[in-house]
Amino acid sequence: MQFPQGFMWGVAAASYQIEGAAWKDGRGESIWDRFSRTPGRVLNGHTGDVACDHYNRYNEDVSLMKELGVNSYRFSIAWPRIYPGGTGQVNQRGLDFYKRLVEELLENGIEPMATLYHWDLPQALEDRGGWLNRDTARWFQDYAVTMFQELGDTVKLWITLNEPWCSAYLGYGSGEHAPGRRDFNSSLHAAHHLLLAHGLALRAYRDLNLPGEIGITLNLSPQYPASDSDADQDACRRADGFLNRWYLDPLFTGFYPQDLPELLAPVAEKIQPGDFDLISGPLDFLGINFYSRSVVRAAGQGGFESLPPAGPVTHMGWEVYPEGLYDLLTRVHRDYGPIPLYITENGAAYPDEVQGGRVHDPERTAYLEQHFAQAARAIAAGVPLKGYYVWSLLDNFEWAFGYERRFGIVYVDFQTQKRIVKDSGRWYQSFLKGLARAQTL
Repeated sequence: MQFPQGFMWGVAAASYQIEGAAWKDGRGESIWDRFSRTPGRVLNGHTGDVACDHYNRYNEDVSLMKELGVNSYRFSIAWPRIYPGGTGQVNQRGLDFYKRLVEELLENGIEPMATLYHWDLPQALEDRGGWLNRDTARWFQDYAVTMFQELGDTVKLWITLNEPWCSAYLGYGSGEHAPGRRDFNSSLHAAHHLLLAHGLALRAYRDLNLPGEIGITLNLSPQYPASDSDADQDACRRADGFLNRWYLDPLFTGFYPQDLPELLAPVAEKIQPGDFDLISGPLDFLGINFYSRSVVRAAGQGGFESLPPAGPVTHMGWEVYPEGLYDLLTRVHRDYGPIPLYITENGAAYPDEVQGGRVHDPERTAYLEQHFAQAARAIAAGVPLKGYYVWSLLDNFEWAFGYERRFGIVYVDFQTQKRIVKDSGRWYQSFLKGLARAQTL
């Protein structure tokens, strides 16, 4: 596998999933605090109150990153730590935590990549309509400006939003995630306001003339037709439009996909003049989160559905299909490039156990090795891939699945908070050492 000099090799995590300290140092309530306390919403009634206690153990976790040999860490900032009420007075103690974290990273030679929004909206703003309220985009801009001003000299890589499809559809359409609303049209309205928030933050970053780069992260999944039939081909087009193009197109072309009138009609009322000028502002890079693919067939009246996985699956039930990463990277480069790309998340959950003080996870090691190979293949094909972040550094709070799904390359005993580097983590460490040796020859 060949990777260019200066390639970013990292690990990723998110605030609500690892920080804990939910009520410490002035942090406000988030929609996930409320959602996880609602009976029946999260498996086993788990919450992120303690999670990995990263808020108190960040020094230990940065030491683990240095030990593994990664040169970048993608983390997210908890909006409720900075603005407990969503707007108004800045919470200095919350701000100071991220300053300490960034300082610790830089002292250990690890480049910080900061995500402004990884799903933990302040509950106070959800009470005012959440992402269905256009004003939330303006409040996000204010919060973003605060972070740019406070950390812009030390953080050189910024991501506005993580996976707006999940925030919009899982949060407001299917109700699987916070805030748990179930209305399809509302999910389209939320998606537009999320993209508007991205555009406003992007413009604010440019206006500040900071020395870094800024982008957005999308969860993208290649869609394959189940057959050559016209019906399945059309179903695949619509599936791709709903999951992928609904976000890629406005960011890169300034329009929603025009071949999806059933989606365009409900969102039309929310679009105001100038929205797409903001949304399609030039990006420095695009972050891509990739986990699996879908094979799609026609279903019902113009609908579509995914076939059951054809190959091996992870603990999440997601098919392991590394070739999908190559197909996705080359497609994005072909259809929306040229733009630098980062794989901002890729990884797998398996039911890990500690045996004799070690965690043997050969499936995860194979998963990572196979996906790294497809990334190298894409680079060889001309894709400007600049970095790769393994999800995740630590086992953590896996949203609606609580602590029952383990994605980490480091095992966490949630009772004692003991960390154990899994075999996959040691493999990653060895892989990075091997790359470093090869690049010095």
